[in-house]
Amino acid sequence: MSTAVIVDAIRTPSGRGKPGGALNGVHPTDLLATTIAALVERTGIDPAIIDDVIGGCVTQGGQQAGNITRNAVLGAGFPDTVPGVTIDRQCGSSQQAASFAAQGVISGAYDVAIACGVESMSRNPIGSAARDEDTAGTMLAARYPDGLVNQGISAELIANRWGFSRRQLDEFSARSHQRAAAAQAAGAFDAELIAIDVEGGMTDQTVRATTTVESLSALASAFRTDRLAERFPQLGWLITPGNSSPLTDGASACLIMSEERAAALGLKPRARFHSFAVVGSDPLFMLTGVIPATKKVLERAGLAIDDLDVYEVNEAFAPVPLAWLAETGADPEKLNPLGGAIALGHPLGASGTKLLATMLNHLEATGGRYGLQTMCEGGGMANATIIERL
Repeated sequence: MSTAVIVDAIRTPSGRGKPGGALNGVHPTDLLATTIAALVERTGIDPAIIDDVIGGCVTQGGQQAGNITRNAVLGAGFPDTVPGVTIDRQCGSSQQAASFAAQGVISGAYDVAIACGVESMSRNPIGSAARDEDTAGTMLAARYPDGLVNQGISAELIANRWGFSRRQLDEFSARSHQRAAAAQAAGAFDAELIAIDVEGGMTDQTVRATTTVESLSALASAFRTDRLAERFPQLGWLITPGNSSPLTDGASACLIMSEERAAALGLKPRARFHSFAVVGSDPLFMLTGVIPATKKVLERAGLAIDDLDVYEVNEAFAPVPLAWLAETGADPEKLNPLGGAIALGHPLGASGTKLLATMLNHLEATGGRYGLQTMCEGGGMANATIIERL
């Protein structure tokens, strides 16, 4: 059994995922191709040695259709002998890509792999791949005759079940922006960011240093409709654009290989993959999977929550990390210490390896040993990964 190590992890800045955003003019294939090409250039490897490129992408339609990862491999100028595959585990797609790549190395199927992800939400809006289509079929509809709901309603259900107030959600969200703005000003993201050729250059566009609880409190509910209010009369309709992750464009990538191959190439591994878990959860409360996923990965790792030095819990909506905190008893100071997706953006298929890059750099900057990353996912699933800094 080989040890799977991380040699490098990078990401693009986060662009606002709407027309006029800094990355809106970049085709998503070009965005991913630029990122994986930068990864190879930074590490100095010959791309011909790559056994596979595994990419995450959620909206696999429009410009992101047709196996965008393979298209990006070719666009990056890699030899045509390098394969690529695109996977969809919703928001955890590139975290799952990293797990598949690392598990391929551990099993001996791969020596060298790239895990990556991309999402251009400005050019391929969320849900556009299945617009006006019935994706349930008769059997799923029979199991859930009242119908499933979108993630915003799941966030409302979580806020109601755990009893969070609107102020608690907005306080958490304002803190995310404050932490991200401080980290940005201190250059904490510099080591993971790659340059993207857009007019005037760019940094993470989604961070708003001036965000306050008071400014967030003025925002209206994002998901309430009369029909949903009738179906769920218990809900307080607390979820707004301000306590949700923004629509985001971006790409990210991670170079993964066996410890032996890294040594042979003269490369210094930065971390190793310690443990993995993936779970299914209630698809109505679809964002709560991070809680059992964390329990499962800790059991597999033989670690306790307090043994970890940092937790990256994706901030799809503020109730998700808050419920995770309530159930795990984790130290809130270790949770998303540089801010999370509410401030830094959530480019769906790219978020997994994006968070991995940020977590790895934070462990190195602080001298921490273990980091936990976990991501809620559409349909009621979650991934969890523990890495160990080397």
